[in-house]
Amino acid sequence: MENGDYEVPENANEHCPGPQSESAGKSDACEGCPNQEACATVPKGPDPDLVTIAERMATVKHKILVLSGKGGVGKSTVSAQLSFSLAAMGFQVGLLDIDICGPSIPKMLGLEGQEIHQSNLGWSPVYVDSNLGVMSIGFMLPNPDDAVIWRGPRKNGIIKQFLKDVYWGELDFLVVDAPPGTSDEHISIVQFLQATGIDGAMIVTTPQQVSLIDVRKEVSFCNKVGLPVLGVVENMSGLCQPLSDLKFLNVTETGEQRDMTEWVLQYMREKVPEMLNLVAFSEVFDTSAGGGAKMCRDMGVPFLGKVPLDPRLGKAAEEGRSCFDDGKCGMSAPALKTIVEKLLSELKVSRPEIFEDGA
Repeated sequence: MENGDYEVPENANEHCPGPQSESAGKSDACEGCPNQEACATVPKGPDPDLVTIAERMATVKHKILVLSGKGGVGKSTVSAQLSFSLAAMGFQVGLLDIDICGPSIPKMLGLEGQEIHQSNLGWSPVYVDSNLGVMSIGFMLPNPDDAVIWRGPRKNGIIKQFLKDVYWGELDFLVVDAPPGTSDEHISIVQFLQATGIDGAMIVTTPQQVSLIDVRKEVSFCNKVGLPVLGVVENMSGLCQPLSDLKFLNVTETGEQRDMTEWVLQYMREKVPEMLNLVAFSEVFDTSAGGGAKMCRDMGVPFLGKVPLDPRLGKAAEEGRSCFDDGKCGMSAPALKTIVEKLLSELKVSRPEIFEDGA
């Protein structure tokens, strides 16, 4: 990545030397470029904050970015449940939310209304449990309804602060929940962490082509910046729920709906009670093109597995709790657990010995 190739703006001239180059904004290749003045004034040379970040991250064994090509695919849900799962296995886990404009992690971890506290060691994460700490700009907003209307440099600045000013302590895993796409936040987090060693990225998608097209771009981004792809998770891979949880309607020609749920359930209890133990499955998205598994084969990246569209998982996320705790997420929890086990295998990490026969 000579001259910081992945920093070059898309609208730059051909042969752009890169914003960090000593000749940025001054070389013949810069003449007429819309970024010429900005590049000429960018501070050159090594960033002294990177040394501080490296010192902070020295106590973190594994760093995982959770990415998605587009919004609405359940990336933050996967980040939250991955963190819950790793913590339940006995690992020391940190979850860093760098989705600056849409910080949903505080709600998904049951931490709404919490605030960041300062200590002599730096900012303290907000803790769910003694081994699961969380940091998000959501903890810094006076009102949860406040919009964060920031340009790139300010967003990059807060991400840098999260990395250099937060005292995580000794961590086995730092899970970073990134916003959708491949923009400022993604470039910044890779730049800031690259010298400290990033294990790689977990990419979340849904099965339909409109999502997979963007995921291909995400894989391309990872390849370009030298970020290993640990695997792809296909989320919302078909609606899956117990038959007894379904609502049954009688719909007339005029569109009027009549709730027949109790009648249907009573009929099944009396006539075919064994049906109440069945699980209903429906393909919500068009998977005729092969979904995430085929895309992974085509692009040569690992496929970690599928997570069904489980209303009980959605409820757990809304309530800020782990889907593994109470056995209610019978459709999604086993799938997520398998994915986490595959991820640990990909990283060649074993769970702590005291938890080998536990969670």
